[in-house]
Amino acid sequence: MSENGNKFDLIIIGSGPGGYVAAIRGAQLGLDVACVETEKLGGVCLNVGCIPTKALLSSALFVQETKRASGHGVMMESTSISLGPAQERSRKVADQLNKGVGHLFKKNEVTHLDGFGRLVGKGVVEVLGPGGEKATYEAPHVIIATGSRPRDLPMFPIDEDRIWSSTGALFQKEAPGSLAVVGAGAVGMEFADIYSAYGSEVHIIEMLDRVLPLEDKECSQAVARSYKKRKMKIRTSTSVQASEFTEQGVALSLQDQAGNGDTLEVDRVLSAVGRVPNTEDLGLENLGIALTEQGGFIQVDEYLRTNIDGIYAIGDVAGPPLLAHKASHEGIVCVEHIAGEGHGGVDYSNIPNCTYAHPEVASVGLTEEQALEAGHDIEVGKFPWVGIGRAVAAGDTEGFIKVIRDKQYSEILGAHIVGPHATELIAEFVLGRHLEATVEEMEKAMHPHPTLSEGVAEAALAALGRAIHI
Repeated sequence: MSENGNKFDLIIIGSGPGGYVAAIRGAQLGLDVACVETEKLGGVCLNVGCIPTKALLSSALFVQETKRASGHGVMMESTSISLGPAQERSRKVADQLNKGVGHLFKKNEVTHLDGFGRLVGKGVVEVLGPGGEKATYEAPHVIIATGSRPRDLPMFPIDEDRIWSSTGALFQKEAPGSLAVVGAGAVGMEFADIYSAYGSEVHIIEMLDRVLPLEDKECSQAVARSYKKRKMKIRTSTSVQASEFTEQGVALSLQDQAGNGDTLEVDRVLSAVGRVPNTEDLGLENLGIALTEQGGFIQVDEYLRTNIDGIYAIGDVAGPPLLAHKASHEGIVCVEHIAGEGHGGVDYSNIPNCTYAHPEVASVGLTEEQALEAGHDIEVGKFPWVGIGRAVAAGDTEGFIKVIRDKQYSEILGAHIVGPHATELIAEFVLGRHLEATVEEMEKAMHPHPTLSEGVAEAALAALGRAIHI
């Protein structure tokens, strides 16, 4: 706690991957920091988002691997699967990391203010405690890091019983017989993977013309093929017009792009149609803090400053992309500028996107279509995993690495990966782009053999028209 009781150098409202990282970095820089959190430390990502979802995805992959176990000499006369133990394990993982954030706060002498925080004046934060008590705190710098929540649409309102949000989907002990996943972005596709692995008949419904619509088109097509092989049903260019509870489940009224109607009856529905910022009851209006016209996010500049001096916003509440690593990076940038360290801004053109389903999908930079639209003269290299010895040895050869280079300077305009450990390998391209490496330099950096990382070098060579192993 601050020596001045209720006065700090910096107060952060929210302890998600943006808020808690900003708090720790601020403390490292010598600031007296308080972080207000009404829920568990770590926010959505750690408690009901990224971390427990990845724990469930790890379990789902393990379930899928058992189908290939005989090829590894593991003979199982009979097997049974149950979502319950996997769900319990995911909670233990989240709880462990939640305690870890608390430990880091103590280690760095960050004060945790337990309660709901709101601005009641410039540099003044009121905290409503768990018992209803109120306390006021002051700081010359206040960061809003309140995150976002699942979007709730009137045609299928979330009740967490029959119609789930991503949060509700994390707390199920049993997989339903059938599940409709509405929204085929990263969240929807990850939960489709999980519930399909545990036995649900999965229907994926996407309003746009393909799954993972933000990814390169070839990546979207590869994932769709993979999911269809696993008997998942995919409907694109289709929207939900209405929903109705049946005796046991939910009936969805669907309409395709041509206006044709259809009804889909399922046991449960997952709404994965995006997120909205948590800006309500924060006192923004009273201080005149500007919001964006589209989406209602808090408007910030390149250093995460709002239009009101001394007030900042980071993470989901400050606008897309709504990604944990973007929030953490913004938190560091923001705090280092507050402390006078002069950290560079956030390079929003070099933020990796990751989908942790099987097969994994990861990308950074421009898609092939975007590169052409921007007027680049490009060359595209695509290398399949079947050409990489480590992938063949592991029996995981689905997908490819795709590199888009600008012919003039051999700049890496974009990189797209579908397949094993894509979300780890994409960091090599993120770093390469950050250091302004050329495709030639990516290949000239020696990659160990046999590893999946050899695919990075081969894809770089493919973009030059001279791959070795295809």
